[in-house]
Amino acid sequence: MNLLASLRYLVALHEHRHFGRAAAACHITQPALSNALRALEAEFGVTIVQRGRSFAGFTPEGERVLASARTLLRERDLLAQDLRSQAQAPQGSLVIGAVPSAIPVAARFAALLHRRHPGLVPTLRSLSSPEIELGLDELTVDLALGYTDRPHASVAVPKRSSIRAVKTQRNLLAQYTERYYLVSRAPRVRAAGLQIRDAVSWREAAQRPLCLLTPEMHNRSIVDAAFARAGAPVVPVMQTNSIVALALAVVEGEVCSVMPGAVLSAVRSYRGLQAQPLVRPEIETPVGFMTHAQARPSRALSAALAFAAEPDWLQHVQRHSGWLDAQA
Repeated sequence: MNLLASLRYLVALHEHRHFGRAAAACHITQPALSNALRALEAEFGVTIVQRGRSFAGFTPEGERVLASARTLLRERDLLAQDLRSQAQAPQGSLVIGAVPSAIPVAARFAALLHRRHPGLVPTLRSLSSPEIELGLDELTVDLALGYTDRPHASVAVPKRSSIRAVKTQRNLLAQYTERYYLVSRAPRVRAAGLQIRDAVSWREAAQRPLCLLTPEMHNRSIVDAAFARAGAPVVPVMQTNSIVALALAVVEGEVCSVMPGAVLSAVRSYRGLQAQPLVRPEIETPVGFMTHAQARPSRALSAALAFAAEPDWLQHVQRHSGWLDAQA
């Protein structure tokens, strides 16, 4: 039995929660995956997978094997990166998770990082804050861009494990401050693209038909809290978990939205849109990179963190995340 391959199949089953989907992700047949897991159970002399008509979770012993599998596979990947890399030429993959409102910044970061180090292969995933925190805990996310003031310890793990995940400490690297704007269709279309208008209060914005992110997104809780502080709680006419859908809803429909400056910097070429800074109250939310504090960083992660701390990148991210501020 190839132990490392069987451990990968186990981790894939955990991620996909389905035998067929896990097998497809591993590019093997479902019987081959099942046989490998049964061989793994025979190797350790315990039942790892709870089986019914479909995947039913892991036994307590299976959870322990799963945790060790993630650690062993990560160490194998770290060793492979070390052997392939040279001092100034890191090689390997890097999984970057970002909250939807930070995706434009994370995409720029991944592209510029790859330009600096062509041997790195970033994978960028749009994730909710709880998904990011779970990914860091489970070592499935190497680097996360999200809300650094979020109280991680209060987050429950949703049906991913029969054992509550241990909330690990985070290393934080500040990047920018998120500010918020009311975005709507402009009364007159101009060739210059996104138009900047005078500030508007949260209370005034609450009177408009709003398309907002869905409630599980932390950005939505920030927006809801701002409207509540203004004494004007809202019920949106449309919801989505996609920043792109948020922008397109405003472009194509009769709705407005609340967006952070980092998103507006990515859609500034959209003609027919206007943005107004939201005030009373003034809301500012810190956004930064996060990593697992106890895990040994890979060559790829070390290179990414070094790049994220460079003055040129920090100036770039400040310019793009606060694009409206610079143009107001």
